[in-house]
Amino acid sequence: MITYNPPAHAGLHILYLDDSIIVVDKPAGLLSVPGRGDGKQDCMVARVQAEFADALIVHRLDMGTSGIMVMARGKAMERALSILFQTRQVHKRYEAVVAGQVTPTRGEIHLPLLTDWPNRPRQMVSFALGKPSCTRYQVLVYYAETDTSRVALEPITGRTHQLRVHLQALGHPILGDELYASAEVCAKAQRLLLHAAWISFPHPLTAEVLSINSPIPF
Repeated sequence: MITYNPPAHAGLHILYLDDSIIVVDKPAGLLSVPGRGDGKQDCMVARVQAEFADALIVHRLDMGTSGIMVMARGKAMERALSILFQTRQVHKRYEAVVAGQVTPTRGEIHLPLLTDWPNRPRQMVSFALGKPSCTRYQVLVYYAETDTSRVALEPITGRTHQLRVHLQALGHPILGDELYASAEVCAKAQRLLLHAAWISFPHPLTAEVLSINSPIPF
């Protein structure tokens, strides 16, 4: 059981704001939406709604993942942004630090994913029943002294835990991953070293392409 101990609220880090959209930087360790059970009401959407009552969630990040989250202002914009996500007009890039030296240094991971029901919220690779899932990756640097690699990741599909499961299946789990890494690899970092670093999508009202970055915190 992972204990929920969210980071102290030190104010919102807003990356973009207008009358339709709010883009915020979510800290690691904070739920995107309220969790089940007592003590799990503090979350990114609640913090944003405390200042912007019309904010609505359109996608999520895992609790351990930091970085860019887009929220809609009002129901009409929620529908419009949801369509952009569903039709894959939203492009995202993540960075992660993983165990080992990844070879080849770029490529695509095609492994179908399925919820591991007896061990929820874990996901697993299932060629028989899994949903098609694709992740592009590129190695940015290999750190020989720690035998770790920094990689850029582009999820082509948006399955739950996709990046984490794909990298683990590749033999290079993300450092600090309490669900998918070994105890040794998990202990190499105090948090999950996965960050939503960049997002690009057409503004639903103006069609202007927004391109938003979030600095890597690790």
